[in-house]
Amino acid sequence: MIAGMAALAAPALPRFAKAAEYSWKFAHTSVTTYPLHVRLAAAAEKIKQESNGRMELLIFPDSQLGGDNDLMSQARSGAIEFAQPTGQILASILPVTAISALGFAWSGYDKIWPAMDGDLGKYVRSQIVAKAGLMPMEHMWDLGFRQVTTSTKPIRTADDLVGLKIRTPVAPSLVTLFKTLKAAPLALQFPEVYSALQTHIADAEENPLPLIRASKFYEVQKYCSLTNHVWDGHWFCCNAAAWAGLPSSLQGIVAKNLNDAALLERADIAGGDKAIQAEMEGKGLVFNVAETQSFRDGLKNGGFYREWRAKLGEAPWALLEKYAGPLG
Repeated sequence: MIAGMAALAAPALPRFAKAAEYSWKFAHTSVTTYPLHVRLAAAAEKIKQESNGRMELLIFPDSQLGGDNDLMSQARSGAIEFAQPTGQILASILPVTAISALGFAWSGYDKIWPAMDGDLGKYVRSQIVAKAGLMPMEHMWDLGFRQVTTSTKPIRTADDLVGLKIRTPVAPSLVTLFKTLKAAPLALQFPEVYSALQTHIADAEENPLPLIRASKFYEVQKYCSLTNHVWDGHWFCCNAAAWAGLPSSLQGIVAKNLNDAALLERADIAGGDKAIQAEMEGKGLVFNVAETQSFRDGLKNGGFYREWRAKLGEAPWALLEKYAGPLG
């Protein structure tokens, strides 16, 4: 399916004689075969068509312009117009955005999308607009539930995490999660992960299965433990000043196509884990299902939820529990 979709991402021949009136850079860290890039490339083509060539998005995939935190900074400064930080990455400058990505907050997509397309997502977007210098699109893109891979041993209970050198994004909520569980998290930007695993600077990492496959981490890891410890998604964010300077007609075209593409990308990601697991098992990765109650108990007893409730505030926490149920 992805191979067929990837054809959509191939460069198209010029269709418009005049140069675009607005030529914006959109940089991200996903590889070109990943659903995020494929759907974004197709949306960019529609934006160009529907704007009669007035608006184009120049896409820079695969960390060409830097890692996630770098790209967020570039979008805030105006060096590029668009980036796709996750809630966890945004939390390095705006803690409330981590609320979608707290440990074991979500039992499934039936809770996630009503929350993030509803009151909770609306609250987070308002905070991004007010405090981050960015304009987020309405619909989040799916990153998926995160799992743990290791080169040393499978992770069966929270005890197996003690002392484990595990790479995390430069994301406060994930770093805190693994510190609470007594692991040794190493915060690195995504382009550094493969080499860190290969050289055993880190013995483990955690990511959704589609990203583990796309980045070929199975080449430098032996085990994959299914933990579903965190869900997160991407906020497609535009530099606020650039967005304000875009005519409203073009704003509508850009927002509509990126939001429509988000729904298609969600469908690409959802339900694909079993097939991806089978593929990576064929490449030698050994899977196990972790017993996660010990993780939950460790977070609760270690004060993880209490700390993040105080950090995020009562209002957004109430919105989270409205959809996810009581935490901690």
